[in-house]
Amino acid sequence: MNQPLVDKVTSIFKEKFSTEPTLYFSPGRINIIGEHVDYNDGFVMPAAIDKGVYFAIAPNGTAGQLNFYSVDFNEDFSIKLADIKPTENWKNYVLSVVNQFATAGVEIAGFDCVLGGDIPRGSGMSSSAAVEGGIAFALNEMFNNGRYNRQELALLNQRAEHDYPNVKCGIMDQFANMNGMKDAVIMLDCRSIEHQYFPLKMDGYSLVLINSKVSHSLASSAYNERRKQCEDGLLILGTDSAVKSFRDVIKADDLLEYKGRMGEEVYMRCLFVVEEIDRTQRAAKLLQQNDIKGLGQLMYATHHGLSKLYNVSCKELDFLVEQARQNPAVIGSRLMGGGFGGCTINIVANDSVYSFIEQALTAYKNEMGNTGEAYIVQTDDGTRKI
Repeated sequence: MNQPLVDKVTSIFKEKFSTEPTLYFSPGRINIIGEHVDYNDGFVMPAAIDKGVYFAIAPNGTAGQLNFYSVDFNEDFSIKLADIKPTENWKNYVLSVVNQFATAGVEIAGFDCVLGGDIPRGSGMSSSAAVEGGIAFALNEMFNNGRYNRQELALLNQRAEHDYPNVKCGIMDQFANMNGMKDAVIMLDCRSIEHQYFPLKMDGYSLVLINSKVSHSLASSAYNERRKQCEDGLLILGTDSAVKSFRDVIKADDLLEYKGRMGEEVYMRCLFVVEEIDRTQRAAKLLQQNDIKGLGQLMYATHHGLSKLYNVSCKELDFLVEQARQNPAVIGSRLMGGGFGGCTINIVANDSVYSFIEQALTAYKNEMGNTGEAYIVQTDDGTRKI
């Protein structure tokens, strides 16, 4: 727990609203493997982490006055419940969650909220799901008597991100945010929402994120374009076969006969999805066998696919992964998250973590002229009251 940030959020709340708040922590997430397949009926392997967004929140006794303050943006925002509508940036995420409760018939009264996080924005650790998760968990307790379970809250938050922010994300980020478990990853079937936990036995290794500090936005046209390309490819696959989902494609070679009709770009997107679904299933077996090195090799393969087939990497991320590949202390590396910037996730031998970080950031600065950042992260439990 980031106690200085907890104290800051709490003190700001008391200063602004002169009442005692309830405190919540809503984690970011990493994804070990299974990228860009959560919206393609695939399998993913995320985990909640020990970085996230902290909330101080309390009812304010009004019928519908909502008051927010974002520590990260140093910005106040107030609105009447009856006036909620899409707006911009961080406000869209909190308001869209409130709107989902109201649309579902949950009677929301006025409340005050201060939020602040230690997830770097645009880093691929899903700060948006952390914002949604904290607000949803608090509103469910304050105004809904805790009637929604964690899976229902995750689905509500997914709908919220689809709505005002207009990011047509899959379920992975919101599900991991709500259902994370310390020292474990979630093997999530994104079609059925069935899931199981696998212990993440990192014996001798650590998870290190290198932030390229290249900004990206999941709301950009590129993310939704990839989703549309996959939908187009799936329609073509289903024209004269029983394929209703990428899960129905037994092997990547089965796509070849459709390449002419798909066109090169759509074919490459579909090929990546089919291969990544297979990789994630193989990764689960490797975890059961405690084969962390085998898992690392699959991560390298995923990055290659994200870069060359799905085209969501960039020169900065490719450089960081190549630096990791050349370092014998690193057994796996890839870009993580939506792409176009953000972080790489690396599995690094414990005794070489700091030398790896120094080497990677120095080489990155020299080659790209950018100053990156590094974070050593651990898995954590899902959204909760502090």
